[in-house]
Amino acid sequence: MLNSLKIWAKEVLARCDALARVSESASELTRTFLTPEHAEANRLVGGWMAAAGLQTRVDAVGNLIGRYAGTDPKAPALLIGSHLDTVRNAGKYDGMLGVVAAISCIDRLNHEGIRLACPIDVVGFVNEEGTRFGATLTGSRALAGTFNPADLDAKDSSGISMRNAMTGFGLDAARIPGAAYKPQDIAAYIELHIEQGPVLERADLALGIVTAISGASRLRVELTGLAGHAGTVPMGQRRDALAGAAEMIGFLERRCTGTPGLVGTVGWIAAQPGAVNVVPGSASFSLDIRAEKDADRIAAVEDIKAELTLIGVRRGLVLAITLLHEAPSSACSPRLMTALEAAVAQVGVKTMHLPSGAGHDAMAVAAIAEMGMLFVRCAKGISHNPAEAVTAGDVELGVQALYSFIREYKHDR
Repeated sequence: MLNSLKIWAKEVLARCDALARVSESASELTRTFLTPEHAEANRLVGGWMAAAGLQTRVDAVGNLIGRYAGTDPKAPALLIGSHLDTVRNAGKYDGMLGVVAAISCIDRLNHEGIRLACPIDVVGFVNEEGTRFGATLTGSRALAGTFNPADLDAKDSSGISMRNAMTGFGLDAARIPGAAYKPQDIAAYIELHIEQGPVLERADLALGIVTAISGASRLRVELTGLAGHAGTVPMGQRRDALAGAAEMIGFLERRCTGTPGLVGTVGWIAAQPGAVNVVPGSASFSLDIRAEKDADRIAAVEDIKAELTLIGVRRGLVLAITLLHEAPSSACSPRLMTALEAAVAQVGVKTMHLPSGAGHDAMAVAAIAEMGMLFVRCAKGISHNPAEAVTAGDVELGVQALYSFIREYKHDR
């Protein structure tokens, strides 16, 4: 079996290469929701699904779903999947690796004539990244019955709404509720994904078992001070908004250092009027705070807000903090983690447990089903970047472990 799975792993990598050629740009990989490239990716992957013995369909939101029938027609389905859309100028393994690995595992089952009691649904989700319209996890939220209808009014850079883009794609937004699975129809959800971070590589491990998808809080901080001449306003009399922002960012870094699983990031900052000889009169920046444990994240957010308020008062700055997004952490199922541990052990390699700081479709599916995730090491922890890379050996181990998990899977109804 292991030798044949080496062939399957090579197939997975070749298919990732093929998908990477389905792009809106000739110079970089970009494939967004409700575009001709989305349709072409569904066509290509749907062909691989059919060849592996899956019955394919596209649901009301554009998710590609392939079903491998089980022996018990009343059994809930085991779902395995990830996303087929990308960020702009993307790597070729984020999301796609999980989908094509699942197809190859089902292909192996089909060649061996093996059927589980439960059906297996392989899902290529749409719009996990939110690149075109801003709204994220569209496909997995629709499947989980938590799609927000307000997202249909979101517009892309050309002013086209998601609703109108769906119509142009041949979909009917009014039918999105029909894409939802009932909780009783899903046994569990599993997602194989590149780690998108450096932890596995630093530990010299090919595979990792995810414990939870970190919760996230995103905020916008706006500071108003007083613009002044850079040469004439004494240092002690300034109300420098940018200097205040710098002090605040320094506190963010200190507060988020030392608590396991807690991270804080300022990814965007701006200052006005933006002239070299003017003391900045206003500044604004983003805060992204994530943690495996919601209690750690919430405590950090409260501490940061309190300290930013004190800094603002001391510096004579008017402070406004706006919460932009908040999502709780999603814990992985202990039962599925144990099953994944057994699968990795059968492959014969060591593993580790780690949280996912990045969001995934699994966090949306967790609203209606237990979920688990298996990480595959990626080179230097680089993702959302053309330099995203995996090794054939690591992919082989990931395919072997996923195949072992699927073959041994049993659902206690």
